[in-house]
Amino acid sequence: MEHQVVERARRAFQTGKSKPLEFRLNQLKSLHRFINERRKDIADAVKKDLNKVSVTNSVLFNLEGEINVAVERLTEWAAPRPVEKSLVTIADEVYIRPEPLGVVLIIGAWNYPWVVTLQPLVGAIAAGNAAVVKPSEVSSHSAKLMEELLPLYLHEELYPVVCGGVSETQELLRQRFDHVFYTGNSTVGRLVMEAAARHLTPVTLELGGKSPCYIDKNVDLTVACRRITWGKFVNCGQTCIAPDYILCEPSIQNRLVEEIRKCITEFYTDDPKNFEDYGRIINQRHFQRLMSLLEGSTVAIGGDSDESQCYIAPTVLKDVTGDSKVMQEEIFGPILPIITISGVDEAIQFINDREKPLALYVFSQDNKLIRRVVAETSSGALVANDCLVHFTINALPFGGVGKSGMGQYHGQHSFDQLSHLRACLIKKLNMEAANAMRYPPHTDKKLGWARIFLLKQVNLGRLRRMAMLAMFTALGAFIVQVRCFTVVPNLWSADQANAGGPNLFLQILNIIVLLQF
Repeated sequence: MEHQVVERARRAFQTGKSKPLEFRLNQLKSLHRFINERRKDIADAVKKDLNKVSVTNSVLFNLEGEINVAVERLTEWAAPRPVEKSLVTIADEVYIRPEPLGVVLIIGAWNYPWVVTLQPLVGAIAAGNAAVVKPSEVSSHSAKLMEELLPLYLHEELYPVVCGGVSETQELLRQRFDHVFYTGNSTVGRLVMEAAARHLTPVTLELGGKSPCYIDKNVDLTVACRRITWGKFVNCGQTCIAPDYILCEPSIQNRLVEEIRKCITEFYTDDPKNFEDYGRIINQRHFQRLMSLLEGSTVAIGGDSDESQCYIAPTVLKDVTGDSKVMQEEIFGPILPIITISGVDEAIQFINDREKPLALYVFSQDNKLIRRVVAETSSGALVANDCLVHFTINALPFGGVGKSGMGQYHGQHSFDQLSHLRACLIKKLNMEAANAMRYPPHTDKKLGWARIFLLKQVNLGRLRRMAMLAMFTALGAFIVQVRCFTVVPNLWSADQANAGGPNLFLQILNIIVLLQF
């Protein structure tokens, strides 16, 4: 079945139907209409999968915004992109032409089953590709709904939805695609990359990792803790860019715990278990994994759980070390360890001694300290004094580095990621005398230096400014000469000179200098 779905998508792509901008725009608008008309169905499915509602609405608004940007900017993104020329090619057309890759496989994740599946689809449609959509079977209600409803809005052969578990995903990965876009954990990411390598298929891997959060001792802890508490416990901690652990000095650890305790109560009441919008762990396997991470650590807040409901209370651990069990893997749940360090030097060293994270958070009022963390660390993204919000900005590329992933998307970055940026040079058959400069120099060795000069890359903007400089210099000299003969036929007197030509000449020189810059 999977083979047939992929072949149908490839045949549909080869007809060229997905390439015209008008078709792409219509499909994007249909996807927007799907989200708008089926918002309640989507929210109900996510409620059944993860017991969340308000987060779903905000995520869908973000997805709609992504579609709107693609619709508004698609003509610009898809247009040929001129590049700098050399003197040999100055009369030629030289540009980059974005082209569809072909058939893209999109493998979604269960934690945000709609946005991390459909947002790459926005890029695939905008770039003119066909796309096979594979939602995560773990969020089964969302996957089933996507399979039932998406074909009612999008071209069924170009954008099919394939549901199923491990065996269906493995069968899809045996097929040849032109790009594979995977969101999930690094273990499966390796398998996806290995399968794609058999066909030399490029991949985008949106993975995760342990995203650190450094808190400066001089920061406003009340504000910092509100933002960290929200970023950590939204969606029950099942967010790939959630703060995974806190780094702070021992002197503020207890204050930090108390401020987070207040925020948990404010956001989720004294009884998060019965609060309607506090989520649940996706299944019992992940529940048991998370509970095992608490072993050997001191619980400062929370720790309550109910396996029958896959419920784990918002939990904070204190006095954690780098060797603790909870620090050996990405947490991906409502558990927040606090590790004490001596200051920013040790924090930077601690971060750099580990795999590069998908996100890095720093809370400080000291801009110099923030810039130092930016300069001396590496991560997929860095956010100062907030959490998660960079995901909502489609002008920023979203993606990891090293073990946290490869490739990037959102906005034009999605379009470029799922396009082939084709180099194009269109030359005419005339001007062969000039072209002779680049042929083997066996006939005229004097052409050697000319050849080097002609092949040198040219900044056309600078050439235009130089031409204008020469033009205005000549114009200035001409005007001064005319004034000389008009005001003083023979020689300038000092007063006449100051009142006449030289003042005008200086004004012209000022204009020339401004044009040069």
